[in-house]
Order: sequence, then C-alpha cells, then structure tokens
Amino acid sequence: MARKISESTIRRLSLYLRFLEEFEERGIETLSSEELAGRGSTTAAQVRKDLSLFGSFGKRGLGYSVQELSATLRRLLGLDRPWRVALVGAGRIGSALFAYDDFRRRGFRIVSVLDSDPGKIGTQWGDVRIQDEARLEQVLAEEKVDIVILAVPGDAAQHVVERVVSSGVRAVLNFAPTKLHVPGQVALRDVNMSMELEALSFALAADDGPGA
Repeated sequence: MARKISESTIRRLSLYLRFLEEFEERGIETLSSEELAGRGSTTAAQVRKDLSLFGSFGKRGLGYSVQELSATLRRLLGLDRPWRVALVGAGRIGSALFAYDDFRRRGFRIVSVLDSDPGKIGTQWGDVRIQDEARLEQVLAEEKVDIVILAVPGDAAQHVVERVVSSGVRAVLNFAPTKLHVPGQVALRDVNMSMELEALSFALAADDGPGA
C-alpha cells in the first residue's frame, strides 16, 4: 500500500519548488537545507525529513542540486505533464480563475467552461466557448478532463459534484461556499474565501482584545 503523505507535507513541497525556481532564475546551482528552510520559514530538519520521504537527495557538505531537486519535485507534484481542467461556473470567481496565468504556467490548462446561465452560454473566453452545464457529462468525456474546478452557488454544488464524480473525474477543486461529500477515491480540495477572511479577522480582533 502506498504511503499516505500529509497535506502539510505536500504544501511544503509546493513551497520548496517555488523557492527552488527562484534560485534557478538567479543562477544558483546548489543550496543547503538551511538555505531552503530559511526561505520557507521552517527548519533544516523539517526540509530533510520532508525530502527523505521520497528518497535520498543531495550530498553531505555539498547540498542539493537546484536543477535536479526542482525536476524531482515537479515529478512528485505531477507537474511534469499537462492536466486538462474544466471550470464549472462562469461568474465572477470563475472569470478570475480562468484569467489566472499561473494555472497555465504550472501545466493546468482550462479546456472547457460550463454554466447554466443562457446569457453566458456561447460566450467566448479566449479560445474557450462557454457551454451549457446540461452537457457536463458529455463535455468531460469529450475533453478528457482530469480536474474540475467548481465555482457554482453553494446550493447547486453537491448536485454538480455528484455529476462530475459519476463521469469518472477523480479530482475536484471547490470554490463553492459549502461542504461537499464525495467518495473516498476522489481528491477534493475546498477553497472557502470567507473562512480565510474570518481567520484574518480573528487574528485582528485578538490583537485588539483585552490585554493587547
């Protein structure tokens, strides 16, 4: 059975890769776990522990090859191949996500956009034409979609995700403000912007509270 890697570890690997790419752009060829930790506000021991889950990297006294470690992390994170993405929901959040250039740079290509609003269906976004959400299953199959991004109202999200799952898609990024239920074999990530803002407002309120 494959080892289960914690979400916090995966997030740190993503951060390490971004830092390594910055070092590559600056022409730096090698770096130590201490340098990588300092950039990521963690410890050298944590960096070494995270990387040791996937093999042996670097040489004692010489550090890590920036180029080799970057390539390894891209492979581990699945960024050594393109991913086909469908965006369900062409509202303000959907529009912002479609325009987000970093998706394309990381290999996530939005190949289809779907919506239930007749006023949006048929509209052209770049080289993608918005299609009727009623054709969801057909579009996911035709476009060989790997990942679905949900940017639909909360009261519609569970029904839509059930249709997505029944179509065989196993990865969903949810921006709808609701908790979704999916089978265990489906990877689901929630992005609840209200909760993130509430965490920030809590921090501010705590700073302003008694004894602050």
